[in-house]
Amino acid sequence: MPREDYQQKLIDLRENVLYMSEVVMERLRMGLDALEQKDDDLAWEVIDGDEEVNQLYLELEQDCIDLLALQQPVAGDLRFIAASFKIITDLERIGDLATNLGEYTHEANHDVFPEVDIQELGAFTVDMIDDAMTAYADEDTDGCYGIAERDDDLDELCERASEIVVRDLIETELENNTEEEVEQLLQDVSRLLLTVRDLERVGDHAVNIAARTLYMVENDDELIY
Repeated sequence: MPREDYQQKLIDLRENVLYMSEVVMERLRMGLDALEQKDDDLAWEVIDGDEEVNQLYLELEQDCIDLLALQQPVAGDLRFIAASFKIITDLERIGDLATNLGEYTHEANHDVFPEVDIQELGAFTVDMIDDAMTAYADEDTDGCYGIAERDDDLDELCERASEIVVRDLIETELENNTEEEVEQLLQDVSRLLLTVRDLERVGDHAVNIAARTLYMVENDDELIY
C-alpha cells in the first residue's frame, strides 16, 4: 500500500467514524422525539434504521482490521486505529439504545410523572456524544476530561429522576386504583425507569469515546479505568 494511500485511508477512517456518530445521534434524537410525541411511525423508523448503524459498524470494523493487517501501524497510528475501533463499538451500542426508545414508544400508554424530564436527559446525553466526537475529531484532550466530569452530572440527574418515580409511586400513585390500573401503571413506570437507565448508559458510552480519544492522543489510559 503506497504511503499516500495509507495516509488517505487514515483520513477516511476518521471521517467515516464521524459520519457514523452523526447517524447515531440522529437516531437518538428521533427516538426521543418518538417517545415524547408517542409517534409510532417515527418509532418504527428508528427501529428499522438500526440496520444502517450495524452495517456502518461492520464496514468500519473491516477498515480497521485491514489497516492493522496490511500496514502494521505503530505508535500514534496504531493508537488511532485501535481507538477508532473501540469508538465505533460504543456508537453501535448507542444505536441499540436509541432503538430501545423506539420500542418503549410502542409500549407507552400515557404520561406518568411529568416532573421527570426525559427530553432534558436526552438532550444532555446527545450533547455529551457530540462533544466527545468533536474531541476525537480535534484531538482535544481537555474536552475529553470535560466529558468525564459531565457524566457525574448526568448520573446525578438520572438518580434524582429515579428517586422521584419511586417516591411518588409509593406515596400517591397506587392509592385508589383498581388492580388493572395498578398493573398498567407499574408497566409504565418500568418503561420510564428503563428509559432513564438507557440514557445514563448513553452517557457512559460518551465517556468511553472520550477515554479512547485521550489514549489515542496522549497514550494516557487515565479515563479508561
